[in-house]
Amino acid sequence: MTDTVSAVDLFTDRHRWGDMTTWRRDALELHDRGSIHRIERAGFDPFWAVIGHADVLDVERRPAVFTNAPQPVLASRKTIAAQPFALRTLVHLDAPDHLKYRKLTADWFRPASLNRLTARLDELSERAVRRLEAAGGTCDFAVDIALPFPLEVILEILGLPEEDFPLMLRLTQEWLGNEDPDLRRASSTSEDLGQALRDIMKYFTVLTAVRQANPTDDLASLIANGVIDGEPLSTMDRLSYYLIIATAGHDTTSYAIAEALAALIDHPDQLALLQAEPTLMSNAVEEMLRWSSPARNFMRTAQEDTEVAGQAIAKGDWIYLSYPAANLDPTVFEDPLTFDLRRANADRQISFGYGVHFCIGAQLARLEMRSLFRHVLPRLASVELAGEPAHSTTTTVGGIKRLPIRYQLTPAARGTEEIR
Repeated sequence: MTDTVSAVDLFTDRHRWGDMTTWRRDALELHDRGSIHRIERAGFDPFWAVIGHADVLDVERRPAVFTNAPQPVLASRKTIAAQPFALRTLVHLDAPDHLKYRKLTADWFRPASLNRLTARLDELSERAVRRLEAAGGTCDFAVDIALPFPLEVILEILGLPEEDFPLMLRLTQEWLGNEDPDLRRASSTSEDLGQALRDIMKYFTVLTAVRQANPTDDLASLIANGVIDGEPLSTMDRLSYYLIIATAGHDTTSYAIAEALAALIDHPDQLALLQAEPTLMSNAVEEMLRWSSPARNFMRTAQEDTEVAGQAIAKGDWIYLSYPAANLDPTVFEDPLTFDLRRANADRQISFGYGVHFCIGAQLARLEMRSLFRHVLPRLASVELAGEPAHSTTTTVGGIKRLPIRYQLTPAARGTEEIR
């Protein structure tokens, strides 16, 4: 990394994520300086950025020493102060509450349960192909395909009516995309951020009342009527649970899908390889996840004096876990700047985190990506960019938000030759 590019900017400047080619190159060069770096920037509390793969895992393996509370994602002091509620999502909770609340919905995300979704995932993937057919050879893949597909999946699991999908998309984007001028509300004031969250909470408050009065067999009913330690979930606990399922369940996956197609366009040899060798799909998805790393960070707070990567860490220090940088660690991934669908250890990517806070929806995200690309890729006779991709402006969860493409599809009969 040159002297003109600092580690401070790499993690705290939300605009840096707009050029992922440069970001990946600079992050790789930062590995030469070490696997942990002190970051101090005006407006933010200082923190230690951990970028080494083994060292991120080390922190994740010690949840009692490094807790999610009090602030689990990087944000400025101003943004933290503007939060209108003390959220209690799985991302915010530590032991003993975290495991108790995770168990409440864990069965919904186990392979045996998710496998029952196969037929529905295939239906939604076929719907995505029909959208490509109807678009007539040009579309914004991020907006028209990558964004609605996982949203349709997760909101169906919750049991929400399809007519509410546009509303939920807008509300979750306004909250998660509050740093991005294209996604947030009209202004970037703290009041707008707070109102976006209040509107989401209002929607789920109504949903809770409906599911408590008339429970069904969907995930929303389980949350609405959930019991922990013999007591019903509190209002905030229920709303927090809805929030993390609805937002984390689609935002990260949609970004991974868009980034994956962009990578295949940039590497036509890899696209041809995957079309010619369908059995590579599972490994290909792991490489796509390593490459995209949509969860930019999670934060931990040290509860005692300790060490990370040989660096003394004081009680109270804030720790930034950089999953994208760890997924570029050259001591783990050979030629990490190469997008390689045959990569032998692609499954060592840690885009879903690790340890007790490993993403509960990781297997669902994998199934979604496999299903979508199984249906889409065999139909792509050709595909290229029809304009410049645009990345979201964020320091938390992000990826490609605009991906204009030009393509030709094979005849529909070829669609039966799915990539398995």
